[in-house]
Amino acid sequence: MKRLMLAALFAGLGSAAFADDIVGTWQTIKDDNGNFGHIEIAPCGAAFCGTLVRSFDSNGAVFTSENQGRQIVWDMVAQGGGKYGAGKVYSPDRDQTYGGKMELSGNSLTVKGCLFGQTGCRSGGTWSRVN
Repeated sequence: MKRLMLAALFAGLGSAAFADDIVGTWQTIKDDNGNFGHIEIAPCGAAFCGTLVRSFDSNGAVFTSENQGRQIVWDMVAQGGGKYGAGKVYSPDRDQTYGGKMELSGNSLTVKGCLFGQTGCRSGGTWSRVN
């Protein structure tokens, strides 16, 4: 009975309630303008969200972007096996929000966004862990 209660307790907690490898700071790939950024991913409720915390120009110099402090990823739900979905990804260079999916593999995070289900998809590339 005790095991059953513990299992129910853990099952009832949101996936973000446990420490997760996705939590941390990630460097994006260069966008259409050659800029890239650092996205800090943290739990937000039972999901994960990511905020642009630092911006770099095409030469790698730090600059203050108008998108600094903006959520770039939100409502990403852990689906098991390093996969996350059901969330949104914002692309600053295209000023577009996509239905998002992410897949974690070690220190790499592959990001993808789609419009209208699976059509109009765009790769957000593979982000690298900063910390």
